[in-house]
Formats: sequence, C-alpha cells, structure tokens
Amino acid sequence: MKLAATLVIACATLAPMLCAQWPDYPNTSHPKPDAPAPRAADGHPDLSGVWDNYGAYIGTPPAGFPDRPAAPAPPPLPGPPQATFFDVGAGIKGGLPLKPQAAALLKQRISENSKDNPDAHCLPMGLMQLHLHPQPRKIIQTPGVMVIIYEANSGLRQIFTDGRPLPSKDAQPWWYGYSVGHWDHDTLVVETTGFRDDVWLDVNGSPLTNAGKMTEKFHRPTYGKLDIEVTIEDPTIYTKPFTVSVHQQLMPATDLIEFICGENERSDNHLVGK
Repeated sequence: MKLAATLVIACATLAPMLCAQWPDYPNTSHPKPDAPAPRAADGHPDLSGVWDNYGAYIGTPPAGFPDRPAAPAPPPLPGPPQATFFDVGAGIKGGLPLKPQAAALLKQRISENSKDNPDAHCLPMGLMQLHLHPQPRKIIQTPGVMVIIYEANSGLRQIFTDGRPLPSKDAQPWWYGYSVGHWDHDTLVVETTGFRDDVWLDVNGSPLTNAGKMTEKFHRPTYGKLDIEVTIEDPTIYTKPFTVSVHQQLMPATDLIEFICGENERSDNHLVGK
C-alpha cells in the first residue's frame, strides 16, 4: 500500500459492493425527502437519523491513486465553499489561509503520502474528516445532549445542549475536543475547543492545534437533507478564520454496522513515507 489514505479510500471506492450497511429494513412510514424537517418535543428541528455525504463528496484523490478515477465534481450549492474529504480548503479561492510554518507542515504530510493520518492507524479522526468521511454517521438528539456515532473507526461524540459552558483552556486535550451547542432559531450552533495539537482536518493533513476552535451550524432544511456550515479558527496555524460547508443526506432504511478498524490490521508496516 503506497498511501496511508488507501485505508480510507478502500471503503469509499468499494462502498456499493463491500461496505454494506445494516440490512435494509422495509419502512414505508418515512416522509418524502423534500418534506418538512421533523420537530422534537421542544419545537426545535430533530436532527436524528443516519446521514451520508451528499453525492460523491470525497473530492479528487492526491497523487498515488493512478487506478482510481477522480470523483465527479459536486454540484454547486448555496452557502460557503464546499469542503472535500481530501482537502478541506478545496473550494476556497486561493486555498487555505495558512501561515508559513503550517504550509510547510502540510507540504511535508503530503510528501510523506499522509502516512501519519490518524485514520490510517485506526485512531480517532478530526471532526472535519468525520463530517466528510464516506462511511455514515448516526445522530441521536435528546433534550440535553446530542450524540453522533461515526461508523468510521467507531467514533463517538457528545454535543451538550444543557447550557453548560466550554471548559477552561487548561482542560485535558481530547481527540474530538469539548462541544457545547445552543439553538439559534432552527439552527443548532455548536462550539468546540480543547483539541489535541495534532488534528488532521482532511486526508492531506491540513492542521489544527490545541489553540483551535471549531464552530458548526447544523441546519435541516428538509426531511432528507442536513447542511453543516463549519468555521475554523486557529491563530497559530491560519492567518484568519475560514468557513466551509458540508452537505449530507438521510439514509432512512438502514443503520450503521460495527466497524473495528484495528481488527486484523496489517497495513502499518507497509506505509511508505520519509
């Protein structure tokens, strides 16, 4: 295997054939995809469901995938530029606003075939990688906390909506950071801090550090669509904040499967890089 990212791309490429989900459960009670979004008991939109990336939102693979054709360009949608699985800044005119040292780090990671991408080592991924990952995710919304279960590497994230503040800056760094959310009309605004210093935002290795903050705006315009606007701030890495969008679609008649990345994993010894 020439690229660490191949571990990720294998499922994306072969998804229709090999990465089957829970067997389809015939349920005719689901509304049409363009029906109004459901509401929770508190009147806010209910974001619960199993969600998949809209269309082929995995972007164009980096060098090293000669046998895999580039994914078709996603259709233009309103809102901020669309992030891709390989490059979170693919839709930003002029690219990511990287500081020189961060640009050098990204260049190094790409030159090393993304061999240190946490996904390639069955470790927790950055939240942007999880938003854009070809494996689906399941949202469970309750009055005080929203839980997101990521099929990729069996990730589990909690977003607290019970009014608690973000922890202080000296909180123990976490892979997924600490997330709190509040409703702004029909949009759930989620703020996350307390990341580790080695977060990868995409397969290429766009960085995020412990000084970073992520603000997500979840909006369900219809029953079948979920739009997420993400703003990244990190003064140690970027010259200014930037905002990108992610678009997902509901998978109404299936569920997640158990995915234990480390089981029988034999790729680590074959990753190629400096």
